[in-house]
Amino acid sequence: MKDFICIKSCSANELRELLELSVELKKLYKGGSRDLCLSGKTLVMLFEKPSLRTRMSFHIAMTDLGGSPIYVKPEDIGGIGKREPVKDMARVLSRYADGIVARTFEHETVIELAEIATVPVINALTDWSHPCQAMADALTIQEHLGSLEGIKLAYIGDGNNVARSLAFTSAKLGMKMAIGTPAGYELDEATIKAANEISAGCVVQTNDPKEAVAGADIIYTDTWVSMGQENEKKKRIADFAGYQVNAELVKAAGGEAKIMHCLPAYRGYEITDEVVESANSIIFDESENRLHFQRALLKKLMS
Repeated sequence: MKDFICIKSCSANELRELLELSVELKKLYKGGSRDLCLSGKTLVMLFEKPSLRTRMSFHIAMTDLGGSPIYVKPEDIGGIGKREPVKDMARVLSRYADGIVARTFEHETVIELAEIATVPVINALTDWSHPCQAMADALTIQEHLGSLEGIKLAYIGDGNNVARSLAFTSAKLGMKMAIGTPAGYELDEATIKAANEISAGCVVQTNDPKEAVAGADIIYTDTWVSMGQENEKKKRIADFAGYQVNAELVKAAGGEAKIMHCLPAYRGYEITDEVVESANSIIFDESENRLHFQRALLKKLMS
């Protein structure tokens, strides 16, 4: 494994190894010890989109491992691929740093960085994929439910990058996924077909959120309005009416389902404050596990 670009391109064994390493390092750091395997190494973090969890977790993970992170905003370099070609940036950064993390709008930007760079490239989110989030989610589900095999994950909301990454994660790691989304906002059929080719019948999709959550072990949601979609906000809020994760929907799943959200959560829209704060919620364990997974990922790729 040279790069980490999307779940689809990783083998199940590679993903399991990363989860195992995440568990090991989490235990190590929770116990007060450190693994300085990246001492003397530098990670460049290219961010087109604002971030709390992604930026902080990568920065702290790199520091925890003894390395030095450098955060780069678009205005610092005149934009990614604007002032100079992405391929030139990839070549220059490969001669300066030991790894590159990129959080971009276009997925093709990260693909090009990985193709040209001679150091590891990590996708920290694109409009098409959010693999680090999905793996932190898998780690969280494994911790709370003891296993991933046979777990039913109900995803309620927009068929976006998070939904896509969760679909491939489910297919690779033995989970089942039901997507409940309004008409016109479904996860694309190509993704569902590809996931089901990996694991037959793994991913199903419906426009009925109660049907999606029936028998679910996990109920997962995300914002209805992602970065770059702000001009669609009014329409999206109207279209997603009835798809809120609230007490009624949790009850429709049997009342025991764990609640997940990749954050930031817009309480009162895709999820209620009551559900976020409920005993079923594992949202902040999920958020913490971004750090533990990314620490493992950096060690795997850069040490």
